Amino acid sequence: MQIIGFTMRIVFVLLIFLAGRVMPAGAEARFPLRIAASGTYLEDADGKPFLITGDAAWSLIADLPPEDADLYIADRKARGFNTILVSLIEHEFARNAPNNAAGIAPFLAPGDFARPNDHYFADAEHVLDAARRAGMLVLLAPAYAGANGGPQGWYTKMAAAGPDALRAYGRYLGKRYARYPNIIWVQGGDYDPPDRALVDALAKGITEVAPGALQTVHGDRDSVTAAYWPDAKWLSIDTVYTYDDVAAAVQGRYRAGPHRPFFLIEARYEGEHGVKTEEIRKIAYGALLSGASGQVFGNNPVWHFGGPALYDTPAGWRQSLDSEGAKSIGHLATLFQRFDWWKLKPDDGRFVRHLEGAPSATALSAVAGDGTFAVAYIQGAVALDLDPTVLAAASGAVEWYDPSTGALAVAEPEADLRRLVVPTSSKVSDAGDWLVVLRTDGGLQDN
Repeated sequence: MQIIGFTMRIVFVLLIFLAGRVMPAGAEARFPLRIAASGTYLEDADGKPFLITGDAAWSLIADLPPEDADLYIADRKARGFNTILVSLIEHEFARNAPNNAAGIAPFLAPGDFARPNDHYFADAEHVLDAARRAGMLVLLAPAYAGANGGPQGWYTKMAAAGPDALRAYGRYLGKRYARYPNIIWVQGGDYDPPDRALVDALAKGITEVAPGALQTVHGDRDSVTAAYWPDAKWLSIDTVYTYDDVAAAVQGRYRAGPHRPFFLIEARYEGEHGVKTEEIRKIAYGALLSGASGQVFGNNPVWHFGGPALYDTPAGWRQSLDSEGAKSIGHLATLFQRFDWWKLKPDDGRFVRHLEGAPSATALSAVAGDGTFAVAYIQGAVALDLDPTVLAAASGAVEWYDPSTGALAVAEPEADLRRLVVPTSSKVSDAGDWLVVLRTDGGLQDN
């Protein structure tokens, strides 16, 4: 056991080293975040656009001891993630739920929101401190409601507690964690509660003592959360949650008129439902090129660590940190820092006019509002016919990237943008997907 512990400490030190070396220059955000003037994305305190590149770590606070939590955060930082999605209290998905790894309960009496246990919530600060030191945003769920209001979450106990106790709990959390500028509160949790007053009271309690805190909601799958919470003044950021066509769902939300920024909070997770790595990439790129201001990736078993699983977990969470999906999201984060992603608008069908290739070939694309560049994620295509009139010029720089590695595969400095032929060489993986970036201003820049 001493050898194992020593080895884990070495791994942890290496991950901290990598966190400082792998992240691209200028990637650090200065918290707190705020909504940009355009109303469509978040920016940091210096006005730098913040692209949510998140990892689902729901059971992190409840399930892991501090040294394992440090290992996880250092790993995700090193891979390019800037956000983690975490439950503050767990009802089912932790080994000692609702107690934490040290056996400490969140409430002095089971489910009594009016009597929070200071010791538990002080222990939770270890994760918040580690994330803040790493420059990471924490999407923090104060009371995950649970699918259909069932035993996976807290909804039945929230109903038993009532709005007054939940509002007091919200005030307690808002005051206790006011010193953390890197928190966005996530209300709900896999559920559109029939009694909205319960969630509303908790959110209002936070707002009372932390009026500047940003809040969002994780609703039912395929729910239009802004429509379900039309009068929720605390709801400053919207979300999309779907297991269906992510690009279609996100574009639908975008075209409905984004009254506030929104991001993809959940889609199919790696390691569940037979999801392949190229589907993980299609989900993530599809969200970002369809109008979302970020996306959250999920992996089984990483989201629940050692806690109870909904699906088989042939690998442990430590081994799964190095999954192909996690690697792909890291490459995505690096690539998106090479251009002004916040200028992108989903292609309305004008830019990509025709695809040649397999019957299932797809191209998910977006064009900068000023016409200076365009980005497309392609699967199964061999050529694209384009309408360059949506760009500022009919020729420019074209760069092809392998999204499984992030490597530049082919660069054409003076390409005719009316037709692009997909490279047939330089492909590291055989997934058949590519990311192509077209610029009319002479080439890409490192931000």
